[in-house]
Amino acid sequence: MRTRFLQFLKWFIIVSATSFLLFLLLNRLFPLPDQIQYSTIMLDSKGEVIHAFLTSDQKWRMKTELNEISPVLKKTLIYKEDKYFYHHPGVNPLAIARAAVMNTLHLKRTSGASTITMQVARMLEPKRRTYFNKLGEIFRAFQLEWKYSKDEILQLYFNLVPYGSNVEGVKSASILYFKKNPDHLSLAEVTALSIIPNRPSSLKLGMHNALIIKERNKWLKRFGDDKLFKAREISDALHEPLDAQRANAPNLVPHLAYKLKKVSHQDIIRTHLQMNTQMKLENLVAEYTRGLNSYNIHNASVVVIDNKTHRVIVYIGSADFNDRNDGGQVNGADAVRQPGSALKPLMYGLCIDNGVLTPKTVITDVPININGFQPENFDQKFNGFVTMEYALENSLNIPAVKSLHELGKDKMIAKLEDCDFKQIKKDEKKLGLSLILGGCGVTLEEMTGLYSAMANGGVYVKPEYFKGNFRAAQKDSLLKGKRILSPSADFMITEILSKITRPDLPVNWESSMHLPRIAWKTGTSYGKRDAWSIGYNMHYTVGVWVGNFSGLGVPELSGANVATPLLFKIFNTIDYNSTNEWYSMPKECGLRLVCSETGKVPDDFCTNTVMDYFIPLVSNSQKCTNMKEVAVSADEKISYCKNCIPDNGYKKKWYKVVPPDMQSYYDDNHIAYEKIPPHNPQCDRISGEGGPTIKLPKNGTEYYIDKKAPEPLQLSCEVGSDVKTVYWYINNKFYKRSDAHAKEFFAPDDTRVKISCTDDKGRNTDIWIKVKYVNL
Repeated sequence: MRTRFLQFLKWFIIVSATSFLLFLLLNRLFPLPDQIQYSTIMLDSKGEVIHAFLTSDQKWRMKTELNEISPVLKKTLIYKEDKYFYHHPGVNPLAIARAAVMNTLHLKRTSGASTITMQVARMLEPKRRTYFNKLGEIFRAFQLEWKYSKDEILQLYFNLVPYGSNVEGVKSASILYFKKNPDHLSLAEVTALSIIPNRPSSLKLGMHNALIIKERNKWLKRFGDDKLFKAREISDALHEPLDAQRANAPNLVPHLAYKLKKVSHQDIIRTHLQMNTQMKLENLVAEYTRGLNSYNIHNASVVVIDNKTHRVIVYIGSADFNDRNDGGQVNGADAVRQPGSALKPLMYGLCIDNGVLTPKTVITDVPININGFQPENFDQKFNGFVTMEYALENSLNIPAVKSLHELGKDKMIAKLEDCDFKQIKKDEKKLGLSLILGGCGVTLEEMTGLYSAMANGGVYVKPEYFKGNFRAAQKDSLLKGKRILSPSADFMITEILSKITRPDLPVNWESSMHLPRIAWKTGTSYGKRDAWSIGYNMHYTVGVWVGNFSGLGVPELSGANVATPLLFKIFNTIDYNSTNEWYSMPKECGLRLVCSETGKVPDDFCTNTVMDYFIPLVSNSQKCTNMKEVAVSADEKISYCKNCIPDNGYKKKWYKVVPPDMQSYYDDNHIAYEKIPPHNPQCDRISGEGGPTIKLPKNGTEYYIDKKAPEPLQLSCEVGSDVKTVYWYINNKFYKRSDAHAKEFFAPDDTRVKISCTDDKGRNTDIWIKVKYVNL
């Protein structure tokens, strides 16, 4: 007896091992066809589906995640389809034996033996129902059990189960028929969905609801008889109506959905969008742009970032995605446009950090020419002496260009690249000083991200569109951010941008009585094609673009008049009547008295001073030299240098130092000012005093220039050791400020040309040349 048992055991082990090895071989030769293509879906911050895409085979197959398989869903399925699911290895031998007996007795198929695992195998690899294919199903079931856990097999079932037409999976059916996620389904809804896959052609939701209720209630009564659910739950489910109808798949926030689908390559795109706020602002933008149609302005885009989390919570690509007449499908938030003056805050902040400027530093707003670039202000007027804060508040172009020239455009470009400005990175070698006036390409996404850095103390953190695994690998490095401005410079810029005594304040802004305190900056591109207004406070950063996707310019289009009113409406909506919590001055930032006429540290002769922010050991601490004591004749008609001052018959008088470019501006506009009298003509040592000597061009020379290939003439001079800067004038018009030892070039007119050079001590030299253009 014992010998027989040992022989049986031996053969059992041999057969089992052989079968197992054969299974491993077949498993390798015939791998599971489990690469399922799901519909890409986009979720909001609450996990609700807000946009879905068809698969390439035109199916709605939305992935049901494990956490969406509720206990009710799981309990119902297992009771109905496979009560021993958690106890068999994928195949239930008893069920197979029972089905074989029943089918043999009735000479037809009356009882099935398919487990949930076998049903998954059949859905993965649909084939005709034959005994041979059933063997294949069994093999696939073993493969599934070998590779996946029981819960994962349940998940595959819920993702593949058919619901008629092109709807597959519980989540697709739940979204399309009940407009909710599977974990929110009621017992009645779950039961209705569980019976449809067995009769998908005769039980169609929305068409056969009465029949479905009848079948549903049969199963609910069985559940009650077997105590699967409480009597009260069964009673409520039996009386629950079924009004399911086929609905369109969610297609909200389409611009962002298409954008993220291209870059995420995920079945489920999890965003931070707050749909209540999104829908409110979409309606607001649509209504606002309708009011602009009479001005031939048709579109707007909006991006909102939560400053505490750096998450994008609102994304509006256009006023109406379905408006084909005005290019509604264009994503304006991701389109490259010209920013106008909207980059000036960053530039002035960099100037502060580089010790070039402070808010009260005085800049001259007069005509300039820098390498042939002659910027103009928006109103084509000049303001003379202005402070940096006034220049920023009024968005003056000439002071901005001067400041960028002194800062160096490469520093500005480098910071923009740090903030992920892609087009600027592509064009960096072609960009010039005009970039500060909008001569570059940016997107609303990038601009809103830049301003969120100013809302974050000068630290740029890349705005976060995704959440979950897609961002996990990058999140730690991203949240550290990149510092683009010091806390002090950022605070100074924010203080300037938050003032309401500004010319770009919209008319009737007082109507926004609950508007929270914000800092904002406008921008209008060349040709009035783009209107920008970007604002921030401690809670949100909001970027607004208004214009036409066709690029059509409109006279009425400007950041102040068109974009800012929408910005204010948005802040009134998302931060209504909020506390006026605001930024405090950083400990590294200081306050000091400066001369109101220069913005420099006052000397003993400055009579008017103002308080100014500065950064110790960084900001320029040079003392004011606004006044100069000059020896003049008794009648004040001539001045004397130290080499020609007479023994008597003179007096000393204080004069205000007027820079050469301002002198030219005053003279051209016939503005009276007290000039230092001309130097003593009897003095023959003026050259020794250090006045400039023009070396090129040669005084009195006639220059011939080839018409076909004109070359500019060189400007160079010699100066004393105490001179750092010279100012060049062509025919009495200011041409260029230059380093005293630099070589400059200019293209002269075909005429007699006067060239003047003035050093930073106010001494001037004039020469005359003749120029003729000829065919050489």
